[in-house]
Amino acid sequence: MRDLWRRRDFQLLMAGQSLSMFADTALLLVLGMWAKQLTGSTAAAGSILLAGTLPQLFAPLGGMLIDRVRRRRLMIATSLGSAGVVLSLLYVSRPADLWLCYVVAFLYGASLIILQSARLGLLNTMLPPDQLGPANAFLRTSREALRLCGPIVGAGLFAAFGGHAVAVIDAAAFLGAALVLMRLRVREPRPRRAERHWVAEATAGLRHLWAVDTLRELGTIAVIVLLVFGCYETVFIEVVDEGLHKPVTYLGVLSTAQGIGAVIGGLSAGWAIRRIGEPRLIAIGFSLAGTGVLLCCSDSVPVVLAGCAVAGAGLPLCLIGMDTTLQLRTPPELQGRVGTALEVVTGVPFATSMAIGASVIGFVDHRLMLGVMGGVTLLAGGYGMVRLGRSAPPTLAAEDALGDPAAPGPTEEPAQARREQPRPAAW
Repeated sequence: MRDLWRRRDFQLLMAGQSLSMFADTALLLVLGMWAKQLTGSTAAAGSILLAGTLPQLFAPLGGMLIDRVRRRRLMIATSLGSAGVVLSLLYVSRPADLWLCYVVAFLYGASLIILQSARLGLLNTMLPPDQLGPANAFLRTSREALRLCGPIVGAGLFAAFGGHAVAVIDAAAFLGAALVLMRLRVREPRPRRAERHWVAEATAGLRHLWAVDTLRELGTIAVIVLLVFGCYETVFIEVVDEGLHKPVTYLGVLSTAQGIGAVIGGLSAGWAIRRIGEPRLIAIGFSLAGTGVLLCCSDSVPVVLAGCAVAGAGLPLCLIGMDTTLQLRTPPELQGRVGTALEVVTGVPFATSMAIGASVIGFVDHRLMLGVMGGVTLLAGGYGMVRLGRSAPPTLAAEDALGDPAAPGPTEEPAQARREQPRPAAW
């Protein structure tokens, strides 16, 4: 831990990403609240959140970009672009301007995908493998800790001054993140030039996810969960309105409760990875998230707050475990494409679930939706405990994932690792 914090570049990365993460924790929530205020429609608020997930469908193209340029420069350019996009919200003032909120949500979602995948690849360049788990835990805990203040600040500013104030603050946060990233001294290797047809290059990440057993099983479990979990944010608008009979700004309080749980979960993740490994950590995270969602079926404010905290503790365990699993099982030159491929695999069911949730929330009881979400997620956690308890395989060469028949495979692997080798990619 001390060695990690002695690294100047990691300190700067933490500082820069904390600024952009502050914007992350507030903006999409505020956009949903803004849509609800302008139209009075919960479905409109859910559709805003759906627009923020649609860029996941085009994530492989972003993965090619991430693997073909220096990631620090890409993160700087993306942060600067995000600042400009967010400032366009200053033109929103009436229901007819709601289309601009959809555009901003879409572009903002695209920037999050690029920043997340580029950050994972940059960490893999900056740090040795044994420090990736703690580094992911620190970054994720920092993000979730901001839920303690980000949503409250965002909701408070929105209630007091409107969405324009939130837009200005978010733009300033992205600008600050870009300035901090400019001070990084990390030396990135020269990006490889594309040597195959662009279709083969774009699909290399998907083939890698399919070829490695643990990544394939993890993707399967994530798809099952996200087929029901995508309507999470939309349902909680109804929890506040119909279940707790609170104003929509009370979402900030629930997000803060989730942030408290997330900090506790994130702080324990580094220790847990060393004790049980990242695959089992993911399964425990799903189990906690499902339990927390089931608690939110109650109409009692204390019980719902407790449920948000329990779900909040589980979500970062899933995400930290998934980030570390991907990094340890993917060669550096494929990090961007594999990261964005996972965004596609999980994004399609997530977007589908969000669309269904936004369309049925008006006439389906939110308790029924919470029950389905919590039950499926809890079952997925139990399945994951059985299927994901495997040791990490050797990192594969990029040629293996790209399907080069002449490329040598890993050698001298133990029997446990041999089961993790990529299967011949037939598609």
